[in-house]
Amino acid sequence: PKHFLRSCCLYFLLSRYKYEFCPFHNVTQHEQTFRWNAYSGILGIWHEWEIENNTFLGMWMREGDSCETKSRQTKVHLVCGKSNRLAYVSEPSTCVYSLTFETPLVCHPHSLLVYPTLTETLQRKWDEAEQLLYDELITVQGYRRILKEIFEEAGFLKVTEEKEVEKQNNKISLEFETAEKCNKEYKRLSKELKKLQDLLSQHGIAYKGDSAENTSVEHVNHKLATAVVT
Repeated sequence: PKHFLRSCCLYFLLSRYKYEFCPFHNVTQHEQTFRWNAYSGILGIWHEWEIENNTFLGMWMREGDSCETKSRQTKVHLVCGKSNRLAYVSEPSTCVYSLTFETPLVCHPHSLLVYPTLTETLQRKWDEAEQLLYDELITVQGYRRILKEIFEEAGFLKVTEEKEVEKQNNKISLEFETAEKCNKEYKRLSKELKKLQDLLSQHGIAYKGDSAENTSVEHVNHKLATAVVT
């Protein structure tokens, strides 16, 4: 379902407001009035799917225009219908909106299943998690964590900023997984440091290295290698 209607927007009129839903883009609200300060704003930007029991339940549009102390957000429910249309819009709680999106694209019993939309690699990862759970080698919580990681990797769920930083740090740590790689990087950085020291000297700026400045390269490499192993 993540590939449908990317270039199509749907509209719904309710009282004096016009709602516009652009799948995988945003939801907007426009007040239909001739007043000079008529409201027009964003009720949510495409964020992620809501997934439960191997099924896409709906779309979350978050981080819309500010509303008191939070941002507006919208949950889009997908239901079977003869044509693509917005069937209902409501505001169940302050600044949290609910849209009902009817479409024939979800009428087939399997049209909203998550597993078939995954790559073979992620399907295999899911299969392995199922086996681990069956063999009681992981808990239900551990199983759900693995599924969440699978959905994040597939782009169905938004990865938090903290996780993005963690992924980058893991990527960097892999670059120095051997002493040889660590030594090579150390030598490169040493050359860079020498260039910077020479540049400072040319401008008459004194450089104060640490007390271990005269430590041999071999000794430093040994320390770095030890740190890598640790």
